[in-house]
Amino acid sequence: MANTTSAKKATRKIARRTAVNKARRSRVRGFIRKVEEAIASGDAVLAKDALKAAQPELQRAASKGVVHANTASRKISRLASRVKALAI
Repeated sequence: MANTTSAKKATRKIARRTAVNKARRSRVRGFIRKVEEAIASGDAVLAKDALKAAQPELQRAASKGVVHANTASRKISRLASRVKALAI
C-alpha cells in the first residue's frame, strides 16, 4: 500500500490510465472482430468498409501506446490482404 502522498497520487493516475487503455484495447478488438466476421461471411464490400473503419482505430491505439506500432501495422496488413483475397 502506498504511504506517501505522491505514491497515492501515482496509484490513482495508474488506475485512470489503465481504465482508458482497457477501453481503447476493447474498442480496437471490436473493430477487428467486425472485419473478421465480414471476411467469414464472404461479403467483400462489408469487409472493405469494416477494414476502413478498423484501420484508423488500430493506428490510433498504436500512437497512444496501447498496442505496439509494429503489431498494429502487422494486423492491418494481414487483414488487408485477407480482404483483398476475398474481393478476387
